Amino acid sequence: MMAGQKNIIKAYYLLTKPGIIYSNAVTAIGGFFLAAKGHSDVRLFLAMVFGLSFGIASACVYNNYIDRDIDAKMKRTKKRALVQKSISGRNALVFATVLGIASFVLLVFYVNLLSAFVMFVGFFFYVVMYSIWKRRSEIGTIVGSISGAVPPVVGYCAVTNHFDVAALLLFLILVFWQMPHFYAISIFRYDDYVSAGIPVLPIKKGLSQTKIQMIFYMIAFIIAAALLTVFHYTGYVYLVIMTVLGIVWLVITLKGFTTTDVNRWARKVFFFSLLIIVTFAFLLSISKILP
Repeated sequence: MMAGQKNIIKAYYLLTKPGIIYSNAVTAIGGFFLAAKGHSDVRLFLAMVFGLSFGIASACVYNNYIDRDIDAKMKRTKKRALVQKSISGRNALVFATVLGIASFVLLVFYVNLLSAFVMFVGFFFYVVMYSIWKRRSEIGTIVGSISGAVPPVVGYCAVTNHFDVAALLLFLILVFWQMPHFYAISIFRYDDYVSAGIPVLPIKKGLSQTKIQMIFYMIAFIIAAALLTVFHYTGYVYLVIMTVLGIVWLVITLKGFTTTDVNRWARKVFFFSLLIIVTFAFLLSISKILP
């Protein structure tokens, strides 16, 4: 394969924001195996993973197209393909549409209509609602968290084909987790958001208000995560591990009120949030064999 062909394939691949795809697939897999209770269907599992991944990829490409003007102003994103025009806007839209159709076909015909509907809700909130509100208000982060909370619900509903208390808790857990996670990002990438004119909470309300809200969301996360055990969807090993991790995350965040190096502190909060979500998904996946 010629170097030029490799570069264009890589450009299209990066246009899908693979990091977002992989991280969301992890939580979806956790939701799937929580519902499967040790009895999984390989075909159903693969259809769910690929259907979800294609849908997320489609949403990300559309988002890249919509945000290309903002991306041009941010150091982190100014080298993206649509900003550099190594991929045309028309080709990006075609690519996004093909990915979206593939997602729809897989979820509707090989998973179930409920999973396809939940995926569509997440797609709509990310491509439409988040794209609108991220430019207008600090509540854009909350709006965006709705789409980010969809994957474990898709995984869970792929097996159960109904929306129950566990599905609701999975959704809430991911919403509550995302808020401090993304607030931490908005703190250590503060200058980028200022350059792009994106009104994230640290810019609109200040660092102190952001830190306070992070604490409340973390407490809500710890409670919601524990409720999976209260309602008998997970065991006590899961409860102990998630509670300990949640408390450690809370303690790290509380140190933000006295730190002199805000960026370093925000990165610690961010990286610990990644450890928490990976552990959460793993514990869900093996919940059947845990006491």
